Amino acid sequence: MAAPAASGEGAGALRVTVLSPEQTVYQGPADGVVVPAHNGQLGILRGHAPLMALLGEGEMRITVGGAERRFRVSGGFLQVADNEVTILSERADPA
Repeated sequence: MAAPAASGEGAGALRVTVLSPEQTVYQGPADGVVVPAHNGQLGILRGHAPLMALLGEGEMRITVGGAERRFRVSGGFLQVADNEVTILSERADPA
């Protein structure tokens, strides 16, 4: 198994897109993502297996280069495939 690449922008980072009905809330690289899934917290790092999950309501955290960006999300879906995380939320606002 290969070691993870360096964090931050580049090939070693996850690609994250957070969409709400009104706008693209976040689009860019991330070292990790924690979301409130329907039945508990779900953490995503580089190399995560393909996954689809229902979102619950709560705080989502996106970590980039040691800094954390927080968003309040409510409902929707999350998809993980090939180090790309797509979050479609009924509501997503900066926290």
